[in-house]
Amino acid sequence: MKILVCTDGSKMSMKATAEAVKIVNGCSVYEVDILHVYSVPHRVHEGYTLSMVEEYKILEKEKKEQGMRILAQAAKVFDDSGIPVNSILEDGHPAETIIKQAAHGGYDMVVVGSRGLGGLKKMLLGSVSQAVVQEVSTNVLIVK
Repeated sequence: MKILVCTDGSKMSMKATAEAVKIVNGCSVYEVDILHVYSVPHRVHEGYTLSMVEEYKILEKEKKEQGMRILAQAAKVFDDSGIPVNSILEDGHPAETIIKQAAHGGYDMVVVGSRGLGGLKKMLLGSVSQAVVQEVSTNVLIVK
């Protein structure tokens, strides 16, 4: 079994990571990939004196560093159980990138939290997890 665990660093995604560890310990999982998707906003501050290109590069570097910390935190949960993982850091829209990764990665299961770091909570599911359930053709585990 090959699984994809999606994380944004939120409490719910870390809970999903912990559930994925339980699944891996109880099944014949041969590969675990952890995915974090970051995106850089086009404009942040109107008063910046830096050019838009310089501003973008600074924000992109910050988002990548934050993403690496989030992946390391999730990987540690697996490492503590003796489970090797591959970490994947992608730039893009979270739902679209997860769906694309799931389609091309040959996964048997995708694990996501029910809600992440988004500002508005949906009634039952977050917008990313809802899109993943709708579009991914393999098994999806939503942890709440």
